Amino acid sequence: MPNEPSFVALGEADFLREARAIVDAAQAQGTSLRILGSLGIYAHSLHVPETISVLHRVGRISEGTPLFTDLDLMGYASQGRSISRVFDSLGFKPDDMINGFFGDRRLVYYEGQNRFHVDIFLDRLEFSHDVLFGKKPGNGRLELDSPTISLTDMVLEKLQIHRIGRKDLVDLIVLFLGHDVKRAADGDREAIDAGHIADLLADDWGFWYESTQNLGKSRQLLGNFVAEGKVPADFAQRIEGRIGKLEAALQSVPKGRAWQKRAKVGTAKRWFREVEEIVR
Repeated sequence: MPNEPSFVALGEADFLREARAIVDAAQAQGTSLRILGSLGIYAHSLHVPETISVLHRVGRISEGTPLFTDLDLMGYASQGRSISRVFDSLGFKPDDMINGFFGDRRLVYYEGQNRFHVDIFLDRLEFSHDVLFGKKPGNGRLELDSPTISLTDMVLEKLQIHRIGRKDLVDLIVLFLGHDVKRAADGDREAIDAGHIADLLADDWGFWYESTQNLGKSRQLLGNFVAEGKVPADFAQRIEGRIGKLEAALQSVPKGRAWQKRAKVGTAKRWFREVEEIVR
């Protein structure tokens, strides 16, 4: 199979343009695809210049390295064949082994000039915890926004990670810098819906606990950035205030019986799924 680059071999604007073209080509064929991950956060933050400034200043993986390593998309498994036709028509090369074994939940394609590869997740992100997007076009969560998944789902995408690293904590910091947290987004695509997140996790103690831990870790990394002079104090205050809003929602929403029962066990029993990276 092709040797994939360590980083995307395109500038940021060109990479986003390529990703949008894929989403648009799919839409033209009646197929739902949305950008998630780091590029989704970048695309949703361009209208807030300070977010991109901070992202460049601190870097995601490390200072001075490119921001993106691949393109992550979300789609519906029921449209798997049409997704494949979209990528075939655009000249992408399939990873036959991964697509053959995991094609009902994940597809991988390589750009024709090997400048980047594409991971397409179907129906859900299934890692340390599950983030569900629905199964049927028209009434799933992909319809909430375009060309990216919703901001709320971007936050869940990061909060579910058990062994969270620097780059994902940076993504959370950027999200909170650029977007307010509201108890109910009410269709506001530029707001993070704390109510949805809190209600979702009120029946899942493990995901709830993971989220509280990761919010704390993002605050800790933010403090390091402030001490190093990489994030201004007023930006940090804004970020911390929004993290606090989400934390308050997570604490205040009444918890279900399953949550309460699992909370009694706590960390004495593993609360997350071990994730084994597929080796390409």
